[in-house]
Amino acid sequence: MPQFIAMAQTNNTSAQIGVGAKGWQGKRVGITGANGELGRALTEQLRARGAWVVGISHRARVETPSPLRSAQDWVCWCSGKEETLDPTLRDLDVLVLNHGVNPGGDQTPETLTKALEINALSQWRLIQRFEQICVETPQRPRELWVNTSEAEIQPALSPGYELSKRLIGQLVSLRWNVPERHRAGLPRLRKLVLGPFRSSLNPIGVMPAAFVAQQVVFQANLGLPLIVVTPNPITFVLMPLTELGRWLYNRSFRLNRPGP
Repeated sequence: MPQFIAMAQTNNTSAQIGVGAKGWQGKRVGITGANGELGRALTEQLRARGAWVVGISHRARVETPSPLRSAQDWVCWCSGKEETLDPTLRDLDVLVLNHGVNPGGDQTPETLTKALEINALSQWRLIQRFEQICVETPQRPRELWVNTSEAEIQPALSPGYELSKRLIGQLVSLRWNVPERHRAGLPRLRKLVLGPFRSSLNPIGVMPAAFVAQQVVFQANLGLPLIVVTPNPITFVLMPLTELGRWLYNRSFRLNRPGP
């Protein structure tokens, strides 16, 4: 899995985005799902390190007791109209895709469509738009973090949620396999594989969102492309093996078009 390992060892310039307090100082970080528990916890962690956080949400800002848990800027958007976020995306150093819904046991076509749209397809469109913006304006290194959840590889007692998370997880794995000659200008891509934490989507989660956010930022500062935070030790084994299998499969069946 040399290409995946290389992402953790090279690209030192972009890795400096998240190294220590000075590394975050003045960086603009956009977080989708900023009204959620993890969005607020990430906001607090990043603001404490000097970052300027832009909350990106389908809803208006919800006031929080702590000013650090609220983004300095706020942008409302609607799934399916990702192009309206282009002016915001152009100014970001890091984009964190964190929005989502959990339909639980609801398996009606309408609910499944909503889960796929919000958890996977809207994120996929934002990935493409941010990548295109980074290629067009390569003045500085940038990063793209995608929260796919532990549900990507394990049951989450919510079939619709699992289906949508597996889809976005596999799409991120495909983007990791972009040939080196096509990587110029692309943002550094990190995948967040998170276990059950307490939130409105999962009130019985076993981990506090503050702990999860702290671990996410800590592992990002280490330069890890695959960030895993979970109490389940099996995930620490299964997730890298899953990525290895996808890398081998995608590499074996990649259509190698001649370069320009």
